[in-house]
Amino acid sequence: MRQFDDTHPTGDHTALITCRGAAFAYEGETVVSGLNFEVRAGDYLCVVGENGSGKSTLVKGLLGLKTPQSGQVLLGDGLGQNEIGYLPQQTAAQKDFPASVYEVVLSGRLGRRGFRPFYTRADRAAAEENLRRLDVLSLRRKCYRELSGGQQQRVLLARALCAAQRALLLDEPAAGLDPVVTREMYRLIEQINRETGVAVIMVSHDVRSAVGYASHILHLRHEQVFFGRTADYAASAEGRAFLGGDGHA
Repeated sequence: MRQFDDTHPTGDHTALITCRGAAFAYEGETVVSGLNFEVRAGDYLCVVGENGSGKSTLVKGLLGLKTPQSGQVLLGDGLGQNEIGYLPQQTAAQKDFPASVYEVVLSGRLGRRGFRPFYTRADRAAAEENLRRLDVLSLRRKCYRELSGGQQQRVLLARALCAAQRALLLDEPAAGLDPVVTREMYRLIEQINRETGVAVIMVSHDVRSAVGYASHILHLRHEQVFFGRTADYAASAEGRAFLGGDGHA
């Protein structure tokens, strides 16, 4: 398990994302509540919980796609909403997307293009850099839909990095991948976090694998039941129960 030295004073002015008493609802029905946590530069937060516990709703809230029913979601330290890279769960339609790998990755810069009709030299340089970082540069001219599942996820992660300034939001990034490719995906995400300092917020059902890389854990059960360092979570009653008794990821 990664080792971290990061006591988090809640409300630290350097936080990139802060939830203060936030709750989210659909059609007046509260889905998740009591959200009080923050994400700072360089953090790796893993969001865990059973299916239907509010994880996907939280993702929409952090992306600004859903307004809190109560409380606040605040972006700080100069972070803009369009500077959060997002890797969603893939749909069947997305897997069959008829574009080149390079075009898919470059499209991650759309949020920064504004009203400019063309991509800039900086946009193209960022796409090249992230293709290289994810080791898919050799695939740049291939059609995205012809790639394996693991290759597609690498391409989508490169795309998300093109959008990310300092925060990356990943929703089940290893879903549907075989165990070997899953381990490699987690290793890549950890490497990106460590080498670039980009804050990672990852929703994952594969808790025992995911928490081995995370600096912090947020556990949801229609409300926040835990937020803190991974080591403290593994030692807690909640963590031991969720991780399978011994508390070790």
